[in-house]
Amino acid sequence: MTKKLRNVVLVDDNETTSFLNNRLLNRLEVAEQIHTFSKAEQAYQELWGGPNGEQPAAEAPDLVFVDLKMPGMDGFEFLKLFSSLPESVREKTVMAVLTTSMHAADTARVAQYEGVEYLAKPLTEEKMEKLLKKRF
Repeated sequence: MTKKLRNVVLVDDNETTSFLNNRLLNRLEVAEQIHTFSKAEQAYQELWGGPNGEQPAAEAPDLVFVDLKMPGMDGFEFLKLFSSLPESVREKTVMAVLTTSMHAADTARVAQYEGVEYLAKPLTEEKMEKLLKKRF
């Protein structure tokens, strides 16, 4: 495994998925802290405060996994808000979509956002290692 990340965030409305991903990340010991959110709005508010990220959390997350299909704010909206943050804020965080959707329209929509990783559920040790090697 590569260096340990300080802070990984999971945003998924499915509690079972979040639980399993949390367990996997803990087992792999990839992060000092793992934060789980079931609502994208709440995650965004807590991580980047206001609409311009002017009240950042104590520490920007190294890695954020976000599901696309969620009630309320979905993953696309989350990505849109994230991409409108100043680059100095965005460059601290690797954004990764973690979804069951392999639909071409969804992959194309995510591809509009530069540097966003696209992973198919379930998250596995192999996928995690590839991502860490590629981005950290």
